[in-house]
Formats: sequence, structure tokens, C-alpha cells
Amino acid sequence: MTAQPITVSVTRTVAPERSREAAAWARAGQELASSSPGYLGSGWIRSDPDSPDWHMLYRFADAASLETWEKSPERSWWVRSAVGLVEHSPEQRRTGIEGWFDEPTAVEVVSRVTPAPPRWKQMVSIFIAFFPLSLLANWALLPLGDVVPLPVRVLLLVLVVTPIMTYLALPAVTRLLRGWLVPSGR
Repeated sequence: MTAQPITVSVTRTVAPERSREAAAWARAGQELASSSPGYLGSGWIRSDPDSPDWHMLYRFADAASLETWEKSPERSWWVRSAVGLVEHSPEQRRTGIEGWFDEPTAVEVVSRVTPAPPRWKQMVSIFIAFFPLSLLANWALLPLGDVVPLPVRVLLLVLVVTPIMTYLALPAVTRLLRGWLVPSGR
């Protein structure tokens, strides 16, 4: 059995007059978690701008990487920094994709602080990963040129290259280019 992504859902209670402080605190937690191995994403939502309930989600690749984050000194400091600002409720843990789509259903999404890189930088990053990988895959499939019809060769290429791009090449390239994609001054 392979490790499944795990999503943690927690509702935190914040006095409405402290929502700006809580938003800064939540963004700091997202920033800290994003550098932890296995981090897949996080977010927070409120059903109403005046609601004291903040529904927070964070997702890790597997239970081991979640445990690493939860036992980290960064997370410990982050949680302690909210004493007096937010009240914590019990956490719910879910595996699979359903954790991102459970209640609440009517929400206001609060945008992340870090904007996405410009499209041209995204394009360059994809090209850096895709060109050599595509070239290598085409070379590997070259012997099938006279035997297998073009649509079948293209299907084979896509079936091989897509998971490699998604799980290996693009994450590696974006890690290497992080400082260029999203400069620290943003």
C-alpha cells in the first residue's frame, strides 16, 4: 500500500476585531509549512467576513512528512505565537483528495500573500523541464517509428512524460528556480 496524502482540517476561533492579526499569523504559518518536506499546500477560509470561525487546511504528501512538520520547532513557535489570538479546536485528519472538498461549502477565500510568478517565467520553467525530457522520450521511442502509428507513439510519449513532469521534473525545476520565480522582495 502506498502512502496517501493527508489533509488536516482545524477550525480556529478569532475575535472579529483581531482578524487582520490572525490573517498575518495564518500567512506566516503557510510560509513556514511551505518549506517543510512533503508540503502540498494549505489554505484558510471563512464563511463570512464577520465570522469568528476560520477553517484551516494543510496537506502533506504522507503521514511521515506531516509528523515532521508537526514536531518541527518552526511549527511549535508558530502555534505558541497565537496564544491569546486564536482558540484551537480538535483537528480532523483525512486521506485522499476529499479533505479539500469537505464542509464548509459556502466560503470566502482569502488570497495568498505571495503572487504567482509571471506567465513567461512559468513558461521558461516548464521549457527547462519539458524540452530535455521530451527529447529523451522521443529518442527512446525512435525505434518504434516504422512499426507503431504516430498517434500511438504520441500517446506513449504523453503517458511516460506526464507523470515524470508532474512528480519529478517540474517540482525539481521550481525548487531550483524559486528565488528567480518569486523574488524574496515580493
